[in-house]
Amino acid sequence: MKIDSSMLKGNTKMLVLSIIDSGNKYGYEIIKELSAKSYGAFELKEGTLYPILHELEKEELVTSASYIMETNRTRRYYKITRKGKAYLYTKKKEWSEFVSKVNFIIGKS
Repeated sequence: MKIDSSMLKGNTKMLVLSIIDSGNKYGYEIIKELSAKSYGAFELKEGTLYPILHELEKEELVTSASYIMETNRTRRYYKITRKGKAYLYTKKKEWSEFVSKVNFIIGKS
């Protein structure tokens, strides 16, 4: 089922941080993992992801480091910070509460 992208808007930072929380990731890896874990429901474009990553860096929720690969290409890896982990924990709690209330209203338990 295709999910309305407006439902994703307020939650992209939490989703991206959740992917990075499992280990350092580079941009394309984040896009692929998000798609795989959502069974294709969440498809972020690079033009959407990189502004989110820059914002997360600016807010000190992630740090990044560039590495030169064997192919001479540079790849930037993102790592969640302690502040990012605390933010993610809070957002996950908020999300759980939100889902619980929505499910209660629509009659699911």
